[in-house]
Amino acid sequence: MPIEMQLRKEQDRSIAGRFEMRRRLPDPVLDGIVTEICGYRETAPGHFRNVEYASLTVPLVISFAEPFAIGLGKAPGDNDRIASFAAGLFAGPVMIESFGAACCVQVNFTPLGARRFFGLPMSELTDSMVVLDDVLGAEGRALRERLGNAPDWASRFDLAEAFVTARLAGAAETPLEIAWAYDRIIASGGRARISSIAEKLGWSRKHLAGGFSNAIGVGPKTLSRIVRFNRALGLSRRQAADWADIAADCGYADQAHLVREFRDLAGDTPTALPVR
Repeated sequence: MPIEMQLRKEQDRSIAGRFEMRRRLPDPVLDGIVTEICGYRETAPGHFRNVEYASLTVPLVISFAEPFAIGLGKAPGDNDRIASFAAGLFAGPVMIESFGAACCVQVNFTPLGARRFFGLPMSELTDSMVVLDDVLGAEGRALRERLGNAPDWASRFDLAEAFVTARLAGAAETPLEIAWAYDRIIASGGRARISSIAEKLGWSRKHLAGGFSNAIGVGPKTLSRIVRFNRALGLSRRQAADWADIAADCGYADQAHLVREFRDLAGDTPTALPVR
């Protein structure tokens, strides 16, 4: 790929004296499977803290430096340090700490894309972080070594993208019924009735939930909660936040319902969340 195209695809969000972060949109062949590939390196000693809210991102993190400390729904402790791993969906906040020496490549998958890439039931990753050896074995170790030896971020992104593309070559397609149901929930902003989706498929709700557990890692109700929450969060960032209007627009019973969901999925009330 020409250098000019690489530069157009990559975004630099570095802060001098603290960290560098590069992001690349994947090749169109990975559309619907990978949302972005990121590179992150800390450039100064310090104690970095970040909170990720519940999302539909399934990350693969490949580290070649100091591990992160990560807590699901809680502040991480001394036993919560992990370097290279994959993490499934989690309906709550994820608290991440690092200490000035982290360096990694992160590939962000969609839930359905992750199922195809990893080739295992996504329920095995739900609410957890699974070390690289357990999800990719020797292939993952070899990729980690190549990424660590690469001379720059562009080369690392090329390697990661090529690895994902090659692994998907023999991957099973997502069942059409699950893909359709997933798209319905996304398109509705999490407001589609699960019973209606199951009825149109000719499935029971139990059968639909089992299919979602395998392909996505969470049931359709939990998926809808995460989608609805992210829509509300997005609306609050694009306009002056009238939380009662946002609650009604996103299908919450009332503003109190929205506040409870924000506490569960982001770890705080809507008005207490930092502006990003």
